[in-house]
Amino acid sequence: MRTADFDYELPPELIAQTPVEPRDSSRLLVVHRNTGELEHRIFRDIVEYLQPGDLLVCNESRVIPARLHGRKLTGGRVEVFLLTRKDDRTWETLVRGKGLRPGVQIRIEDAAGREAATARIIAETTDGGRIVEFDRPIDPLLPQVGEIPLPPYIHKPLKDPERYQTVYARVAGSVAAPTAGLHFTPELIERLQAKGVRFAFVTLHVGLGTFRPVKTEHIEEHKMHAEWGQVTEEVVEQIRATRSAGARCVAVGTTSVRILETAAQGGELAPYSGWTDLFITPGYRFHVVDAMITNFHLPRSTLLMLVSAFAGRELILRAYHEAIQRRYRFYSFGDAMLIL
Repeated sequence: MRTADFDYELPPELIAQTPVEPRDSSRLLVVHRNTGELEHRIFRDIVEYLQPGDLLVCNESRVIPARLHGRKLTGGRVEVFLLTRKDDRTWETLVRGKGLRPGVQIRIEDAAGREAATARIIAETTDGGRIVEFDRPIDPLLPQVGEIPLPPYIHKPLKDPERYQTVYARVAGSVAAPTAGLHFTPELIERLQAKGVRFAFVTLHVGLGTFRPVKTEHIEEHKMHAEWGQVTEEVVEQIRATRSAGARCVAVGTTSVRILETAAQGGELAPYSGWTDLFITPGYRFHVVDAMITNFHLPRSTLLMLVSAFAGRELILRAYHEAIQRRYRFYSFGDAMLIL
C-alpha cells in the first residue's frame, strides 16, 4: 500500500496544546466496526460500553526525563535526547548542537548549570542519531539533570509534568507517553472495577520511532524502530481466562496492542520479554485484541496504519474526517476513540 493512502489534512488549531481537566472529560468517538456507526460521547461514558468480565490491558510504562542539557568541552551548548538504553552507560540518542561527531565530549549539566556527568559520542546511527557513552550510569541522575520531553507539536509548557504520565505509570523507560491511558482517573478505574471490568498491565517502552511519519513511498519499505516490552505469565492467564469466558480483551493504546500481538506471533499467546519491531498494517490478522482505546494519530504514521488495520482504512479516515468537522482535539493531549 502507498503511504499517501494514510494522509489527511488537519487544521493546526486542532492539535491539543494542553490537557483537559479532569482527565476523563475529554471527548470520545465510539467507532462500531460491524455497522460503521459513529457515536460522540465523553470519555467517562466508556463505562457504558464495557461489560463485566471485559479485560482492559494497559501499558504501565513511565516516561523518563529524557531531555538533557550540556556543553561541549569547547563551550558550545548541546541538547541530548535519550532514546534507547544499550547498556548501563550507553544510549542511542538524538543530539542538537554543532560539530557533534564521534569523539566529542559533552558535560551534562543539572538545572543550576553544574556538571553532573560527562558523555562521549562514540558513533553515528544510520538515521542521524548518535550513540553516546556516559562516564557513569545516567538513570539515577535523570531526576536532577533531565526534563520530561513533550512532542514537538506541543508548544506550551506543561505546568505539571505528571500530567504527561498515566495514573498507573510504574515502570520507567518511555521517552513519550502511551497517550490513550492519559484519559483514565483513579475514580474512573474504580467505577469500571465496580462494574466487573478487570485490569491487566503490560510494558512497552515507547520510543520516538513509533511516532515518526513514514517517509517511504510504500509502507512495506518502512523499517520499524524496535522497542522493549514485556507480557507476563499472569497477564497471559488473565487474557486466556477472559476469552474463555466469552469476554473481550480491550487494549488501551496502540502500544498495548503491539506488545500483545508480539507475544502471540508464535501462533498462540505466551509470556514475552524482549524487543519488538512488529509493524501492523492493513491485512494483519489480530490474535489477541478484541477492542481498542486510542487517540487520534498523525498523518502517515505507523499508528494510523495500525488502527486502520484494526477497523479498516476507509472507516478510520471517515471517523477522522467527522472528528475534524466536529472540532475534536488531536494527538497526545487530544481526545480519544473507542473502536469496538
